[in-house]
Amino acid sequence: MNMKKTFVLLLAVVVSCLGYGQTKNETSLLWEISGKNLKQPSYLFGTVHMICKEDFFLPEVVRTKFTAAEEIFLELDMDDPAMMMKMMTMMQLPKGQTIKQLFGDTAFAAFDKKYQKITGMSAVMFNTFKPFMLMTMLTEKSLSCSTRESYEQTFMAMAAKEKKDIKGLEKMEDQVAVFDGIPDSVEIANLKNMIDNFDKSIEEFKKLVAVYKQQDVEALFKLTTASPELMDAQNDLLVKRNNNWIPVMQKNMEAKACFFAVGAAHLGGDIGVINLLRKQGYTVKPVQL
Repeated sequence: MNMKKTFVLLLAVVVSCLGYGQTKNETSLLWEISGKNLKQPSYLFGTVHMICKEDFFLPEVVRTKFTAAEEIFLELDMDDPAMMMKMMTMMQLPKGQTIKQLFGDTAFAAFDKKYQKITGMSAVMFNTFKPFMLMTMLTEKSLSCSTRESYEQTFMAMAAKEKKDIKGLEKMEDQVAVFDGIPDSVEIANLKNMIDNFDKSIEEFKKLVAVYKQQDVEALFKLTTASPELMDAQNDLLVKRNNNWIPVMQKNMEAKACFFAVGAAHLGGDIGVINLLRKQGYTVKPVQL
């Protein structure tokens, strides 16, 4: 299993509301950013961090804009060779604490029985890891297909072929901090809900992918707002992170043509990246795919 891919997936779980200044026909996964102090346009692309191979699509215009860009940004610097080690270290529970303790013996035994049935492995394997690690495994299993694709992995391969460096809009520490701020009791309750309603999770992910393929970032934003995986962390998962990305984008767009790729549901809504860029005076318009 590609741990980097599954880690990034849940961190891209998103929320929704109607977008500021957007109309219903503004549907696209690729957006051109121009105006203000920019000498050349930059581009913003919305991804789904994990998707079945048959649902994966990457139009030629996206590849063209990627190739033309001087700088490539993902949410994280995913070609950082130290990323895996950082992740494994930060995902450990404090010394002496275990997942089993957080559940309680009886509740953990019941959870593990269901968890093994879904994932094919015991939750005991992750006994010293934070609850988020178990969530990523369950989330990956919610894809009802054997062959998966990743937009981030695809962009990394394209960057390597074109000898371009991947940069991050934020650091791994920033993403982990979001989940560290959620009480353990809330995360455990969420894990129980995921395991008890796993069939529903599969259907919800199918709906999300269908909306993604329609390229409707507003509908995607609204669809995911009801996800229990958000655990009332919308402010940290979306609001703070989206706002933190804007200065990074501004600084780099003013210097060079950039290509930004982030979870698609970070784009829509009043607190979405598209609206935040417009509030800063940029012209952000959809590119037909």
